[in-house]
Amino acid sequence: MVQSESVKKKEDVVFGKGDFVLYKNNSSEKRQGHQGKTFMRKKVAEAKGQEPATICIGNNNNNSQRKRVGSQLSTTSGIDGGTDHGFLSWSSFRKKPNGNADFESGDFPLYDNEPVHNFLAPYISGYTTPGPREREASKQKKANLGVMLGVYLPTIQHILGVTMFIRLAWCVGVAGVGQTFLMLFLCCLCTFLTCISVSAVATNGVVEGGGAYFMISRNLGPEFGSAVGILFYLANTVATAMYLVGGVEILLLYLFPALTIGGHETHTDTGIFGMMSNNLRFYGTILLIVEFLIVAMGVRFVQLLAPISLVCVIFSILACYAGAVEKTLYPDTGQRICMLNDHLLQAKIVLPPEAPISEICNYCNWTNSELKSILTNAYVNATQMKLSCVNGYPGYGSKALIQNLGSNYPSFLQYSYGKEANPKVEVFQDVKTTFFLILAIYFPAVTGILTGTNMSGDLANPQKSIPGGTIAAQLTTSFIYFSLALVFGAAISPELLRDKYGQSLHGGMVVASLAWPSEWVLLIGSFLSTFGAALQCLCSAPRLLQSIAKDDVIPFLQPFSKVTKKNEPFYGLIITTFIAELGILMGAMDNIAAVVDFFFLMCYAFVNIICALHSILGAPNWRPRYVYYHWSLSLLGAALCFFIMFSTHWDYSILSILLCVIIYKYVQWKGAKKEWGDGIRGLALTTAQYSLMQISEKDPHPKNWRPQLLILHSMPWSKELVDVRYLNLLNFAAQMKAGKGLTMVVSFLRGNPSNEEDMKAAQQVKTRMENDMQQLRLRGFAKTLLYDEDQIGGSVNALIQSIGIGGLKPNTLLLSWPTREPSEDQVVDSEYQTFTDKLLAGAVSGMALVVAKGITDFPNNVKLNGHLDVYWIVRDGGLCLLITFLLRQSKVWRHCKIRIIAVARQQENSTKLKQQLQTYVYQLRIDAEILVTELSDPELSKTAFERTLLMEERSKMLKQMQRRGIANNRQLNEPGGDSDDRALPNSSPQAEDTSSSNDSSQKEQPLENNEEIGDKVSDNDEGDGQNRKESTHYLPRQPSLPFTEMDGEKQKRLKALDRKKVHKMHGAIRLNELILEHSNESQLVLFSLPKPPTHKDDVDDYIHYLEVISDKLQRVLFVRGTGAEVITTSS
Repeated sequence: MVQSESVKKKEDVVFGKGDFVLYKNNSSEKRQGHQGKTFMRKKVAEAKGQEPATICIGNNNNNSQRKRVGSQLSTTSGIDGGTDHGFLSWSSFRKKPNGNADFESGDFPLYDNEPVHNFLAPYISGYTTPGPREREASKQKKANLGVMLGVYLPTIQHILGVTMFIRLAWCVGVAGVGQTFLMLFLCCLCTFLTCISVSAVATNGVVEGGGAYFMISRNLGPEFGSAVGILFYLANTVATAMYLVGGVEILLLYLFPALTIGGHETHTDTGIFGMMSNNLRFYGTILLIVEFLIVAMGVRFVQLLAPISLVCVIFSILACYAGAVEKTLYPDTGQRICMLNDHLLQAKIVLPPEAPISEICNYCNWTNSELKSILTNAYVNATQMKLSCVNGYPGYGSKALIQNLGSNYPSFLQYSYGKEANPKVEVFQDVKTTFFLILAIYFPAVTGILTGTNMSGDLANPQKSIPGGTIAAQLTTSFIYFSLALVFGAAISPELLRDKYGQSLHGGMVVASLAWPSEWVLLIGSFLSTFGAALQCLCSAPRLLQSIAKDDVIPFLQPFSKVTKKNEPFYGLIITTFIAELGILMGAMDNIAAVVDFFFLMCYAFVNIICALHSILGAPNWRPRYVYYHWSLSLLGAALCFFIMFSTHWDYSILSILLCVIIYKYVQWKGAKKEWGDGIRGLALTTAQYSLMQISEKDPHPKNWRPQLLILHSMPWSKELVDVRYLNLLNFAAQMKAGKGLTMVVSFLRGNPSNEEDMKAAQQVKTRMENDMQQLRLRGFAKTLLYDEDQIGGSVNALIQSIGIGGLKPNTLLLSWPTREPSEDQVVDSEYQTFTDKLLAGAVSGMALVVAKGITDFPNNVKLNGHLDVYWIVRDGGLCLLITFLLRQSKVWRHCKIRIIAVARQQENSTKLKQQLQTYVYQLRIDAEILVTELSDPELSKTAFERTLLMEERSKMLKQMQRRGIANNRQLNEPGGDSDDRALPNSSPQAEDTSSSNDSSQKEQPLENNEEIGDKVSDNDEGDGQNRKESTHYLPRQPSLPFTEMDGEKQKRLKALDRKKVHKMHGAIRLNELILEHSNESQLVLFSLPKPPTHKDDVDDYIHYLEVISDKLQRVLFVRGTGAEVITTSS
């Protein structure tokens, strides 16, 4: 036995002398054991089609004798033995003979028993360990691409797209050169900072299939990774629709206007249900089908167009630079436009149907009668206005740059800011223009920076190529954007720049008319760029979806993990095409671009968060090759992403975040559990460490106090047996968790902590406990503790003293009332003795105590109606009230009403006491009914003397049995004894050897006399004998007297009894009568637990008092606080 040191305790407040002497302090302490009983043979019975039956393990002869053979594990009262090879069976604990590979003898004799490992251990590898399924090895030779061909050129091709050709000039005309530079600076700064973060993250390990999704999922966990991965997939899918709609716009407006359904007049009908929008939907769907067929043929066909598209884009950009120089050197080569004052007229009202745009000056005059008639009908003072034909491309030598420096944001149906337009004759705006609108429209033009990351498998040196190629491509494209914006602002007139669809050029593209040597260079190049970019997106999106599906974190995506014989994700291509078609149905490219923005921005934001998170946490595994990064830059990049999102379309931003949250919670709920060593778990660990350092180890303020539960369990474990009391205790703890406190469940197992097989078995028990807690929705921690032989008492003490970290440690010990058999009292770790050991250890350690009696009758999911009765006897700091309040937060106890029953002394004013309690409860903001009752103090009854005498005789008998059991154990442990035949400490006496059979028969004989004495006592205490028969599983059996006593002798013994014990027994009987009178129909009775004794000789008497108090009650909760207030009236 291990004795715990005495600690200073606060005295309980006692209302009276005679009534509540049970609540006075005792001065003894005892350490004993614990053994479990009640189980349900659940799984076996169900498998056989039978009803589950309740069995008693302690009285089962087949399970009473346990022996230690080799390194087998013995739990507290035994695990199923025999030939059972199931969970925690003896056979499953034996070490496999050839379980480990051995080194050859002689090489490393010190490591002969160690398994062989590779030279490079797993902990040396990067964070990007393989996913849940090993990626199939490719039989094709690796491409070994360098920086230029592997990263730089593909990234440039992806970034430079249709938006640059058909929207950048319009942005300059609306926002001016100054604000266009600001817009470009925000977009390019966002992607530049993201490139730095990508370089750091991508060089911290090998990026496998999935690119950005792989990086995010392995760094932020499967929940965030899946959520952002789905958004990234949608970004590529919807980008397919955006590129195709942009290509159709070039096709119908500039290449083949005759294909427009409805004629040229429909080009300006760009509403959501306008004819031009329907044209974009129709031809966009046709192009999508063509691209679907090409991608379905395989990735090789897609790659054939990539070089062609890139070359065309490069020539188109060079044509713009050359055209601006040409217009500067030869101003007369610039295209002319027709102006009426500051109104830019549409070319269709100026030119005859078959006249070319180059002859517009021949018709832009008042001599054109048809034009004069149109203008006169459109404007009141048309003939007084100046009609002129001006150069729309004056070149660098003009004042165009000065005119284009400032912004001009026209609203809907305006040609300039605050000036209404006539839609029939002049150029107008089809949307309300703002700075954030052009930011939303143009941002997709800077996306595509993750292309090099996605190609990491084909790079010769990814950790060198990705940072250099990605950042170089981003800087190059940024320079192109800034230079083109400057070229457009300096070489083109502001009125022409605001012509979004080229209406003043007879349907020509504004930028194309600037190009040299021909506008067809830019028209063909821009169309091919859109078609090629759409192919790339439609090809990569299904593969990204397949990578997400292969990780098996989203169950409903599992069908998309399949590929064809040619390794093509055909199912993913089908769903991608369908989603792209939904994007095409949105109509205008500007609407689609706004949606694409948010998907890409969410992805970029989380890449920046990854880099900042790892940099701040300083994880040992954070060792990127690229060192030119800083967490502040990453945070700035993430903040910039969210700023662009909410400043452009706050409603779309909220929807995208909600979609991300929904996917996150779905993966957390339904997805498979993955451990990828991600940064979110590292953040949680660092946050927990920081929070623990901030928490003081002093007692918290009553406002912050909450029950932090410690559940100690030492019952037997078996695969086929379900411990009802253990599960009910966990379920009851979950019902108390409305306080959101800490819960720790510890199971004690008998075994050798130094034995590997015992430790493995303990880990299996821990896993089962965690599963039970998860099923019961009890959030907390499970732990197993192995103890050797009779060291259960010391293990309990050591655990309670050491459990917890800093200020985060359990403050409430939750136990279930034990069952008890006299034959088990000599076992050190029987259920009853272990219960007393836990109870005393918790009391000495200053923990609050909660003991549930009748735990098998506690409800699981049944909603109860009735009363929760709290008996107010001593001031316990309000713990009873707090527990009832927390229980009522659960759906099981929600419909029960709290009733406080105060037990008053005879000399107290019951009315005043009730008023004080009502005021107190009202200030606590708890709805409760107050009832005050008086407990009279009659003369000591004969029943009190009789039951005290039985208690005394039982204590003597228990001590004799314990001494006999200890002597037997010592004799068996002596040298020379047969170690294989000795009984385990938790074995039943019925399984002992024949040498102790005489002792057993001697102990069984006096039990018959005990019944006669019990019958005599029951004559004087009506109903008491009946209750003892009903409470066999809860009340300890009455002890036997060692001899048959005569009435005279018995009277002498009664008179010699300790008067203090008689008074305590009398108080217990009177309290039990009072509780039965008021709470016989209550759903739960909460009762103040008397102070446990400090001397071990008084423990049995203490337990007997509690049995008497709770006799005939279905559910009882004994509660004892620490003396400090745990509930307060303050806010």
